[in-house]
Parts: sequence; C-alpha cells; structure tokens
Amino acid sequence: MNAVLKVGDRIITAEDIIPLLAGYQLLTPLLRELILDQALNSFSCTPEEKAAAIQQFLEHHQIADEAAKHTWLKQQGMTPAQLEALATRGLFIEKFKQATWGHKLESYFLGRKSQLDRVIYSLIRSQDPGIVQELYFRIQEGEQSFTDLAREYSQGPEAQTGGLIGPVELSTPHPVLAQMLRTSQPGQLCPPTRLGEWLVIVRLEKFIPAQLDAAMRQRLLNECFNTWLSEQLNQQLAQSQLDAISDGAG
Repeated sequence: MNAVLKVGDRIITAEDIIPLLAGYQLLTPLLRELILDQALNSFSCTPEEKAAAIQQFLEHHQIADEAAKHTWLKQQGMTPAQLEALATRGLFIEKFKQATWGHKLESYFLGRKSQLDRVIYSLIRSQDPGIVQELYFRIQEGEQSFTDLAREYSQGPEAQTGGLIGPVELSTPHPVLAQMLRTSQPGQLCPPTRLGEWLVIVRLEKFIPAQLDAAMRQRLLNECFNTWLSEQLNQQLAQSQLDAISDGAG
C-alpha cells in the first residue's frame, strides 16, 4: 500500500485517488486542466505580460506583500513556480483561443447571426380564442392601445410591462415566435397565433442587428473554446470508461 496523503487517521493511497476524485465530482475539473495543459504547452508570453498577469492575480487575491504571499502559498500547498503558472494560465488560454478560432470568427458569426440578432416586441397571450380575436381587432382598428390591452388581458408576466419584452436575442423566444419576429417589420401586428397552450398577438417594436464588435468577438471565442473543451472532456471520459472496462475484463 503506497500512501500518498494522510488526513487525520485516514491514509489515502494512489489507488484511492481516482475513486475519491470521481466521488467528490473533482475528476472532471482535473481532466479539464490536464487537457488544457496539453493545449497550452506550446504558448509563451513576454516578461511584461507575465509580470502583469502575476500582479493582477496577487491583487485579485489581496496578496499585498511577500509575507502575505508566503502565507498564501503555505495555505495552498503551492510553490512560487506553481503560483506563477496559475497566474499566467488565463493569459495562455486567451492566446490559445485567438490562435485556434480568431481567424474563424467572421464565418462563425455569420452562421450564428440569426440567433444573435435582438428584438424588442409586444406580446399579449391568452387561452381564450374569443378574447384574443377581439383584442386583435381592437388593436388593428386603433380602438385601444396594445399597452393598455396587454396590461388588462395578457396572462403572462409581460402584463406588468404593458406587453413589452426585450431586448432579447432571437434564440430566446419560442422558435415559431422567433420566426414571426424575424420576418416582421417594426410596427407590424401579427394575427393571433397558437404557441402550445397559448394564443398570442405579437408586434415587433424594434430589430437590433448583432454586430461583431469586441464584446461579441470575445463571447464567440468563449463559445468556440467551451464547445471544444466539452468535446475533449466527453472523449476523455468515454475513453476512461472503456479503459476501465478493459482492465476489468482482463
């Protein structure tokens, strides 16, 4: 029995580590970091970038001087080299994202744009077909405002805002509703439409096209990275299960 850790009276052996990590839901985070280690090992940074990353890390953890740094390292069971690696990890991850997906963002954005566009719209919902039809005609004829009728008759939380919803991305509403909004013009009133248990009246108020600005580029980089990392984790976990089955059969 090879002891690698002692906690109180309990001896933790090498054979115990993997079951313990899995039992405490720590195996996936460990695999994530190991996968990242392999992806990041070809990247480097300038001394200035390293110094800035370490300083930011120390400030974030309120480590003000060498004594506080020594205390923190002792509490974490880490060496100065491990602290440096941890502090610069985020920097390397961003370099990896840029190198891997930065040149693909324009095409990725165009593929996602129809979901990223935002809308502001007005909605009335009810389960009563007669009421919905009557409200539609009142709005269409200008007898009463959409806002007043939504406050009085709509049966969802939008009643509190006079039916007004948004801005929201077009990936948020029901797919049928999203398609109605995508093909409408601002101010256009859509006739009553059934969405599940509800009948709805919808009017597009404003269409806000998505733009590939700095914030959107970072968001899409993060999406690509997280999708890749999830796929890598799933492959690794599946392989680990196969290896365990093979070992058991052997």
